[in-house]
Amino acid sequence: MAGVEGRVALVTGASQGIGRACALVLAAGGAKVALCARNEEKLQQVAAEISAQGGEAAVFKMDVASEEEIKAGVKAVLARFERIDILVNNAGVTRDQLMMRMKRADWDDVINTNLTGPFLLTQATVVGMLKLRRGRIINITSIFGQIGQAGQANYASSKAGLIGLTMAVAREVASRGITVNAVAPGFIETAMTSVLSDDLKAKMRTMVPLGREGTDMEVAHAVKFLASEEAGYITGEVLKVNGGILMG
Repeated sequence: MAGVEGRVALVTGASQGIGRACALVLAAGGAKVALCARNEEKLQQVAAEISAQGGEAAVFKMDVASEEEIKAGVKAVLARFERIDILVNNAGVTRDQLMMRMKRADWDDVINTNLTGPFLLTQATVVGMLKLRRGRIINITSIFGQIGQAGQANYASSKAGLIGLTMAVAREVASRGITVNAVAPGFIETAMTSVLSDDLKAKMRTMVPLGREGTDMEVAHAVKFLASEEAGYITGEVLKVNGGILMG
């Protein structure tokens, strides 16, 4: 079986942005997609898009900052699709503030959603993958987890931690045919970046050797590759999708 055809993929943060793009691309490749996020109405819209293109998707309301919702959500996905072959840990939040002014609650919210959530989801889904002796786990990290960013001590820490989690779990489950990788986007045009001023966007473009921001679909196609059968000999990798800002 090539690509992702016939596989079952669980995508968090699937209601918009990179998560939505991942869901659409995986579904177009023949995967059945479990759409997970807090906003059920937006998830239904994504499910309708996939259905209109001949794909199969189901909606599962889930806040990845809640261990109870993760456990219930994974249980519901398994009841519907019987297994989970691909996990895409994409859901994330920001609570930007200079470190000296950052409130503990803003630190905790970001770490709980961006790092603890993927840890708990991986725990909840990898059991089935171990039994099947196959699986793909892809964590969406960030260039700021690699180079840092002023005003984002919480976000950068969570994404750097996600890279460490990726490599540690990759070593633990490799013998069972499960690969664990990360995708690290750079400056991507999403709802999160759309609120930035034109001047700031222009300044950021000057830092990109390719001279433009990336698209959510470009990130999604990188995720689809790592989720595919063709990527079976890649694990513990951080695939940079950043237009050349960070090389090597």
